[in-house]
Amino acid sequence: MFDRIDGGMRVRMSPFDFVNQINHGKKNLMDETPELEREYKQFIINRALSFNHDTALYANEMNLQNHLDSRLQFDFFLNIIRPKKRYGKWLKRENNEVLELIKNYCKCSYAKAREYVTLLNDSQLNIIKQKVDTGGLKGTNERNYHSSND
Repeated sequence: MFDRIDGGMRVRMSPFDFVNQINHGKKNLMDETPELEREYKQFIINRALSFNHDTALYANEMNLQNHLDSRLQFDFFLNIIRPKKRYGKWLKRENNEVLELIKNYCKCSYAKAREYVTLLNDSQLNIIKQKVDTGGLKGTNERNYHSSND
């Protein structure tokens, strides 16, 4: 991140500031502060633009032209994309209970747990679930506890 000084105030710059300028601000930040060229993260900006249907093809083109320097990519986006408020949702990894069980049982990473889940059958997964279960109130046990105390 780069701290830009505007009238004595420090303004924190992030890749999303560039995306906001590309999408609707249309202010060339690199002309104002040439040091910002080092802060331009091509991958993140291309990815952010790829979530919108009207900017996805432009982001793909810049992915193909990744040898271009940051200023050229930013100028391309700034001048070719029409100003509009765009709200693209970032994809997030969903929580998978089976993978979490395997991660806890085997003390391994998420990627390794995804490999292990293809090797295990249902009975082995049930054994792992029983061994990892620490008890306590969660899920069906919590509902049974509350209904018995009413």
